[in-house]
Amino acid sequence: MLRSGYARRMAKPKRRYVCQACGAIASRWQGQCADCGEWNTLTEEAPQTVFSSKHDLSSGGRPIIFTPLDAPGELPVRRASGLAEFDRALGGGLVPGSAILMGGDPGIGKSTLLLQVAAHIAMAGARPPGSGSAVYVSGEEAAGQVRLRAERLGVSKAPIQMASSTSVRDILTTLGAMEPPALLVIDSIQTMHSDQIEGAPGTVSQVRGCAFELIRYAKENGVTLILVGHVTKDGSIAGPRVLEHMVDVVMAFEGERSHQYRILRSLKNRFGPVDEIGVFAMEGAGLAEVGNPSMLFLSGREEPMAGSAVFPAMEGTRPVLIEIQALIVRLQSGATPRRAVVGWDNGRMAMLLAVLEARCGLNFSSAEVYLNVAGGYRLSDPAADLAVAAALVSALGDKPLSSSAVWFGEVSLAGEIRPVAHSSIRQRESAKLGFAKAFGPAQGREGAGKGGEPGEKGLSFTGLSMLPNLVDRILSDA
Repeated sequence: MLRSGYARRMAKPKRRYVCQACGAIASRWQGQCADCGEWNTLTEEAPQTVFSSKHDLSSGGRPIIFTPLDAPGELPVRRASGLAEFDRALGGGLVPGSAILMGGDPGIGKSTLLLQVAAHIAMAGARPPGSGSAVYVSGEEAAGQVRLRAERLGVSKAPIQMASSTSVRDILTTLGAMEPPALLVIDSIQTMHSDQIEGAPGTVSQVRGCAFELIRYAKENGVTLILVGHVTKDGSIAGPRVLEHMVDVVMAFEGERSHQYRILRSLKNRFGPVDEIGVFAMEGAGLAEVGNPSMLFLSGREEPMAGSAVFPAMEGTRPVLIEIQALIVRLQSGATPRRAVVGWDNGRMAMLLAVLEARCGLNFSSAEVYLNVAGGYRLSDPAADLAVAAALVSALGDKPLSSSAVWFGEVSLAGEIRPVAHSSIRQRESAKLGFAKAFGPAQGREGAGKGGEPGEKGLSFTGLSMLPNLVDRILSDA
């Protein structure tokens, strides 16, 4: 009777298939994921037994202790990583007990950067010598390979506790037998494996389960945990989306391998502002900090050229001056014109070309249009509209813009130049780098906000209200 009653209370085990790209769950296998559209990514997970009777969770647990927000006690103190640009992207340094997820393209320099950070933490003496103040666990490379990189970076003498392992059980058992380190680096989370979860390393269940155990260890022991994450072909972090919700900070390490610079961007930060960036340059001895990224992106501008405009972009609280380049090529009649954009949104350029044609009477329909953000930088600031428009008009009329001018402002479909945030900060940075003129929204004079009025010392500000004003100013200049 007991066995038959138990059988009646149990339902038939349900099969479920989980997409390895987005984490979506399906009741049956299919070639294409209905949520993300990827092909052949559905993998069957272990069947789960579902009980028909509801379990009472209101008793049998351990009581938890509530703490008021104003409870006395010391708050966590940020720890400097030794790299100012890394600390800037984090919002001021490493927070004890925090979990950080860093993603980036293969070969971009994630392991190099984190090995340098671990070396600085270990050599800073955050904990007594020999206690393992920095632990680096690699699941992708052998210990000898990591030591070779350390030799090249000049940090082979740093007291880093290094190991090569993919078993989360082995890692946590070893860490539990020693004093908790100040920093724990796992490279990478997709290679970790738990023997309590069925499935190969990198599957949704393995990534979620391994990350949960590692994060729990970090929270309970005040350890700063950094997880390296693989990325998909569209640049998003591979694995379940819940992984980004579990961690405190999500960072993206960006850049083109053909370019020297690398940008560390904060996408989520529970302890500081988002969209902060740190700029590095890849050199033979590792990643070097770039204290003034504007000079890096503006290098090589000796003489004024048609189609070149300088834009003061904002990355979090940091202004960065970027060069925008445009090229217009007239075609023979009947040929299909091409539009190519590198570093900016293709759809936004198409909209801006339409506004220039409809509101300003310019003709781009019979010409090929090429737009490039110099240095491999990627822009998402809507204030770049005016600088892009200035570069396009300059290239169309073959009229070089002033090499001492910057351009910023958002363009509407009606051709209006609308005000943007942080106008005074953009102008202050431009004046600091020797620029003498700034062109922006006419409303910017009243809507600059706190922190200074437009027209910083040494900088002449000219307000533009409509896009035809910009076209007339550029094309009328000799």
